[in-house]
Amino acid sequence: MNFAMITTIVGGTVGGYISYAGAHRLLDKGMTGVENIAAVSSAATKGILVVGLMRYVLFLAVLGVVASGVTLDISSQVANPASQAFQHAVGSIGVRIFGFIFWAAALTSVIGAAYTSVSFMTVFNQKMTERQRNIATIIFIAVSLVVYLLLGTAPAALLVFAGGFNGLILPIGLTIFVYVGWKRADLMSGYKYPRWLLWSGLVTCALTWYMGALSVGAIFNFLKVV
Repeated sequence: MNFAMITTIVGGTVGGYISYAGAHRLLDKGMTGVENIAAVSSAATKGILVVGLMRYVLFLAVLGVVASGVTLDISSQVANPASQAFQHAVGSIGVRIFGFIFWAAALTSVIGAAYTSVSFMTVFNQKMTERQRNIATIIFIAVSLVVYLLLGTAPAALLVFAGGFNGLILPIGLTIFVYVGWKRADLMSGYKYPRWLLWSGLVTCALTWYMGALSVGAIFNFLKVV
């Protein structure tokens, strides 16, 4: 069983800032407290369903192309396997469709990652003004761009590494949430999660730690692909 692949898929789907972006937006809207549990659960469920559906559609589309005998370039500096899959499926129009979809995905990812990272900063500096938050967001995006250019790693490999790295840090956040769920109901106004959900979270958390420990080397090897 390829644990590095599983960790990368899980991390690319629910790891990193993705786990917190929606929650931060709800907090900004003032949706806090036990009375808003239904609304928060509904928002989380819709997000999971939409993301899951898009992942399956993209996976099935690429699988269909590869199953037809097409070999995709996944290792060169200009490798863009997703674009190749669209192109082989529907020709030049497929490349344009791919470009639009991934432009939208990239734009929302940059905004989401920058917004969530800066919102974490406000926890340590609650006097941060809106102007300071905007400046910090711009700096975050600029620094990320510089780091990307300095790495010089193939974009496809770097994208896979990002998913894998998110999968490695996912257990840290899960551990905190599981601990709060089990031991710190006082932080949630006395709200207690259902036992079945807590046990499910505990088992999932243990599995992510186990898979992450076995996947570290393989995931960091993606940075060597140039």
